[in-house]
Amino acid sequence: MRVLKALTVTALMVWGVTSQAAAETWISTWAAPAFARVDQPAQTLSASAQAFPWAQDVPTAASGQALAVAGASPIHFKNQTIRQIAHISVGGGKVRVVLANSLGTLPLRIGAASVALRDKGAAIVSGSIHPLTFGGLASPVIPAGAILTSDPVALKVNNFSDLVIDLYLPDDTSAWKSPLTMHPASWQVNFVSTEGNHVGSTSFPVATTTAYRRGDGLASASSFFLGRVEVAPTKPTKVLVAFGDSITDGTQSGTDANRRWPNLLEARLAAADIRLSIVNGAIGGGRVLSDGVGPNALARFDRDVIAQPGVTHVTVMEGINDIGAAGANPSPSVADLIAGHRQMIARAHARGIKVIGATLTPFEGAAYWTPEGEAKRQALNAWIRDSKEYDDVLDFDAVVRDSVKPTKSKPEFDSGDHLHPSPAGYEAMANSIKLTIFQNKKSKK
Repeated sequence: MRVLKALTVTALMVWGVTSQAAAETWISTWAAPAFARVDQPAQTLSASAQAFPWAQDVPTAASGQALAVAGASPIHFKNQTIRQIAHISVGGGKVRVVLANSLGTLPLRIGAASVALRDKGAAIVSGSIHPLTFGGLASPVIPAGAILTSDPVALKVNNFSDLVIDLYLPDDTSAWKSPLTMHPASWQVNFVSTEGNHVGSTSFPVATTTAYRRGDGLASASSFFLGRVEVAPTKPTKVLVAFGDSITDGTQSGTDANRRWPNLLEARLAAADIRLSIVNGAIGGGRVLSDGVGPNALARFDRDVIAQPGVTHVTVMEGINDIGAAGANPSPSVADLIAGHRQMIARAHARGIKVIGATLTPFEGAAYWTPEGEAKRQALNAWIRDSKEYDDVLDFDAVVRDSVKPTKSKPEFDSGDHLHPSPAGYEAMANSIKLTIFQNKKSKK
């Protein structure tokens, strides 16, 4: 009997520990949707780029270093450490980092990794450094097409703070013969070391950065091999994934500024004491139906939306690149685009996720505008507004359009490329959103 009693007590203790671990909630607080970089010859900066008013320099690490011109940062790594900045949404008492080789075709070796609080620039807060392990391994290998979630670390992080994630990459990625899983336009400059393992170094020896210049003259930066950051929140917290293209990804909102419309919305929510973590699930250049910059929306929706821990809401603003790239071609049709949107709505509703549609903003004057494309935009917007198939609607078109010429944005809301909003335009979009739509996660059936 004594033995049976001891076994019963032990079993209860083990069950209690397991139950406590199972009860711990993790939510996504930052993400970088995956893009497969396959190296191509460097682009040539167009002669007219210098005339573009939005062609602004971003910081470079090496004195006198010119920005490479490409569709994403063309940098490679060999026996180097990359220090990356993640500006999180909601904080918590514990952190996990998800590394991504999602679009790689060969295994990726990680020599070491750490997470810390950022001070400024490439500096980290002394005493906040935590080495990362993955299933107990300090030097894991990420299989082709896979992600690895780190073991939890006890690190208190505040809302809207910057985390520093270091990855030591011992191998030569230029000889790797695999696409690099990365996010092309992070709008956050990340730092690359001189040779060696400098993971967790308080004095990080910066050799260069991930900054680059696009062919149109606009400067940006990229992130590499990061999938998302998760936290264990101190209070119940909902999660919104802002899914879309460059207008959600933050083009023309500034580098290192964190002034994308989802960033501005999360500040409003926090001020109203509404606990909602906003994760950016956008890729600039993305399309609903065709691969553009990154996989098409239907191909990546499950990975970038449904797989995000704790997701309760998603906003969808996607389709302008399908329309613009088609030019005067009738395909894809409005019916094709609506069918694509319906696919995302159905897949989200199947998981109990509230789906919020956003109308497409004006683009007359952009390089790929056509009258035929404008007619498609107007028709798709009418369906988003009036069909009632989305649970709610963010009418961004109504916010930024010019009342005199509604196919264009108001001058103060136009960044100068006639496609992307200016910082003032992004602010107007964020301020137009009714916060009450995020207080009920139930979706229509």
